[in-house]
Amino acid sequence: MNILRTILVAGTLHASVAWGAPLGSGDVVRITVYGSPDLTLETRVAETGKITYPLLGDVEVGGLEPAAAERRIANLLSARGYVKQPQVNLLVMTMQSQQISVLGSVLRPGRYPMEGRRSLLDVLALAGGIGPDGGDIATLVTKRNGVSVKQQINIPDMMRRADLSQDLELNGSDVVYVERAPKFYIYGEVQRPGVYRLERNMTVVQALSTGGGLSQRGTERGMRIKRRGPDGVLHELAARQDDMLLPDDVVYVRESLF
Repeated sequence: MNILRTILVAGTLHASVAWGAPLGSGDVVRITVYGSPDLTLETRVAETGKITYPLLGDVEVGGLEPAAAERRIANLLSARGYVKQPQVNLLVMTMQSQQISVLGSVLRPGRYPMEGRRSLLDVLALAGGIGPDGGDIATLVTKRNGVSVKQQINIPDMMRRADLSQDLELNGSDVVYVERAPKFYIYGEVQRPGVYRLERNMTVVQALSTGGGLSQRGTERGMRIKRRGPDGVLHELAARQDDMLLPDDVVYVRESLF
């Protein structure tokens, strides 16, 4: 996971690019008109969805995609006789109205503006990468056509296979959530009893090693696993060395009688 976190931190995207999402309050745009440098303007869209543009005054751009906003400004300049056949370019500098929420076990959870196209790995990088207690799975909740859809992406698997098909492109209002890594507990006659990260396909003997091995009085005979079943009832099972652990399992190591 250390290599993965380095990749995620290094992957932050900084470029300002034109963006196809509708403009909204707080977005910063830069407008130029070919051949008319006096009409160059960088401004923020107001709460009303309007900008104040030279010669034109207030222009409603909220809810318009950048190309449509360009056409509106061009039509107004032409209709009022200020510029003949104006060529207007609108560049979105900051898409403050379109934000993605990154929550859970990341270093800097929060809301991040859409500054250009963002993928899942891009926004994890913006949030500082997966934290030390973060798990392998990133859950993406997105709304498409008014319906919320949940997808779960195994980040280490994606990186190991070098298959970025699941590095999905995100939209404003999407939510990315990284759960904490699953844990297991070990106590009794071990060197370091406590709670530890449950690694993939971890066995009882590996858990014993994670706990520092047996104490001077410990024995591998008669080890037990306490596991909560689907019914919520806690069951106690005999533990063999090659048994796989499940999240929240509790491993108990007995004291040797001899």
